[in-house]
Amino acid sequence: MREDIILMDKEDRRRLHLIQQAIEKNATQQEAAEVLELSDRQIRRLVKRVRKEGDSGVIHRARGKKSNRKFASGIRKRVLDLYRGKYVGFGPTLAVEKLLELDGIAISDETMRRWLIEEELPYRKRKARPHRQWRERKEHTGKMIQMDGSHHDWLEGRGPKLVLMACIDDATNRIYARFYDYEGTIPALDLFKRYTKKYGIPQSVYLDRHTTYKSNGKLSIEMS
Repeated sequence: MREDIILMDKEDRRRLHLIQQAIEKNATQQEAAEVLELSDRQIRRLVKRVRKEGDSGVIHRARGKKSNRKFASGIRKRVLDLYRGKYVGFGPTLAVEKLLELDGIAISDETMRRWLIEEELPYRKRKARPHRQWRERKEHTGKMIQMDGSHHDWLEGRGPKLVLMACIDDATNRIYARFYDYEGTIPALDLFKRYTKKYGIPQSVYLDRHTTYKSNGKLSIEMS
């Protein structure tokens, strides 16, 4: 395997799916930020990178590189001295930005946070954003399924891009999935038909905001 090939793990695929949903306007960037527990600024950066670099844009920049945790002995002391003198009270993210911008020192947010904790230096913690109350899972199999499609280069350039469409039982996380050429009404109905033949008809179906599952047309006599 070439050294420049980096495989996606489960979290990368989850992050990619949510970023793609935001890019395709099936979800807002704020909703993606809430689910991934990232800031609005981090989500904007990820969206920009995926648009520019493709799927690999979701992979952390440090992945596949040699560890750089062993800083020169004086770096940590210099950073903490600067923090005490210029940035006292700053949160780790803002302190890291200022260290890079004004002092030419590049460290990660997590390294900064760890050093502050180890030195017992107080810092401003980001206020938790109020977010929706996530509903509880259904209590038994078949009460509700979720239907969703995941757009990805599943064949890694060896064939056309496919959509993995899935039915997921809300109570058990049981997954039934098939590949389709696109995410549309016909594939969705085909998947649902196959699912019901195998597992029976669910009591309810939860759908996302994709245009496949909704109509923007105004109600008429014919539609009502």
